[in-house]
Amino acid sequence: MVIVNGEEVAAIGISIATLLTQRNAPVSNLAVELNGKIVPRSDFANVLLKENDKVEIISFVGGG
Repeated sequence: MVIVNGEEVAAIGISIATLLTQRNAPVSNLAVELNGKIVPRSDFANVLLKENDKVEIISFVGGG
């Protein structure tokens, strides 16, 4: 299993880009942390998730 934002998810072998698409996440205003390290947006399609990976999807919120 992969842990995504504290929740176990069956996502082994899929890319971060695919994970985000499955979760309907707006790629333009978020960051992804994989095992404690920020993943560059340009790598989302190339990084495949493995057993015991920990993913945090962080959304940016604007305000004034």
